[in-house]
Amino acid sequence: MSTRRETDSMGEIEVPVERMWGAQTARAAMHFDIGDDRMPMEIIHAIALVKKAAAQVNADFGLLDPARAALIVRAADEVISGQWDAEFPLKVWQSGSGTQTNMNVNEVIANRANELAGSPRGRKEPVHPNDHVNRSQSTNDVFPTAMHIAGVRLLHTLLLPQITRLRDALAEKAKSFDGIVKIGRTHLQDATPLTVPQEVSGWISLLERDQERIHQALNGLLDLAIGGSAVGTGLNSHPEYASRMAAKIAELTGFPFRSHPNKFAALSAHDEAAFASSALRTLAGSLMKIANDIRWLASGPRCGLGEMRLPENEPGSSMMPGKVNPTQCEAMTMVAVQVYGNDAAIALAASQGNFQLNVFKPVIARNLLHSIRLLGDACRSFVDHSITGLDVDRERIDWYVRNSLMLVTALVPRIGYDQAAKAAQTAYREGISLRDACVRLGSLTADEFDRLVQPDRMTSPSV
Repeated sequence: MSTRRETDSMGEIEVPVERMWGAQTARAAMHFDIGDDRMPMEIIHAIALVKKAAAQVNADFGLLDPARAALIVRAADEVISGQWDAEFPLKVWQSGSGTQTNMNVNEVIANRANELAGSPRGRKEPVHPNDHVNRSQSTNDVFPTAMHIAGVRLLHTLLLPQITRLRDALAEKAKSFDGIVKIGRTHLQDATPLTVPQEVSGWISLLERDQERIHQALNGLLDLAIGGSAVGTGLNSHPEYASRMAAKIAELTGFPFRSHPNKFAALSAHDEAAFASSALRTLAGSLMKIANDIRWLASGPRCGLGEMRLPENEPGSSMMPGKVNPTQCEAMTMVAVQVYGNDAAIALAASQGNFQLNVFKPVIARNLLHSIRLLGDACRSFVDHSITGLDVDRERIDWYVRNSLMLVTALVPRIGYDQAAKAAQTAYREGISLRDACVRLGSLTADEFDRLVQPDRMTSPSV
């Protein structure tokens, strides 16, 4: 392998000649060869955006000459576009501040900027990775800033739209099932009737309220740590740098980012990320409930509840011919479990700020983005391959309603709880209908029973 020799504060090191990265990235690749979890590209692109903004703001302040700033902006734009994704090999498991990844971005932008200026890689002229690309910055404020930028972008572009798609798909299904009365279930036992649209409306409401919680969490993620530099004091930056950087990042992204009101908090704790993760965990719980309800209602097809029919996407068994399983529901529930695990890691990591720095930033960033992507993709797949083709078995639903013992609840205002319970117990023990049990016990005539027990009238407040 052909190499070139680069230097950093530790001395010289060989770097593969075809690589855009430099000495510090080469050292990190050796010293942090842990697992196969690469730093998410959303973080890389967000850091590059911070570098672009910093170059422009520093140039405005006269702290960076326009020529160097322009080169940095050009190189950063290429990184942001994904052109150099292969140049960011580092794993999540590194310095808890994310220093190695920050320097990886600095080196790639510097080397590419120098290349654009006609200088070979590794010369650090005219653009130096620390002196110019990292000017007015510390990893300690760059990385949490990138974490918030990446989180806000992915929530807006992926997760929130997919939650809306799922909500709308369920709403369309509810309309198509209008007027279908079914038996309710509590404690996994028969309960009083409701309509299919009423049942689905509960799922829709969960998703809508989850969206509200995510929007609440998004508000905190709009506060940026940039300008705090190493410990929150803003050392080596212009007095207006923090506010100007937030405004520039807002301009570049289209999101209303603002400067965090207290940089000491922004660097040493990540409560905003923890709060956002908790909203994702709550969404995961809602999706777990919806997926479980659907797969229970679709259980069978002949020996389960069988009220719903799922689309037949693929063979369900390598051994049992013709078997079709609720695979989209299973995938959704596994995603929910993973999100719960991600949230537990984030909660613990966010609690570990010592003095002026929390050094669990990479794992927080990775898990937050992982949860957002999993949930967004799972919602998309659930709509496309499950909800769109969902149907109900009207005959099965009607049979359950007609034979449910819990219709007896409608009789309580007329014959009382004890007599109604006796009718239900008699019907169950003797294998007869509720109607026949009431007539046999002398509680009601057949006509009175038919007048009182009308399942469709039991789905709204009534006496």
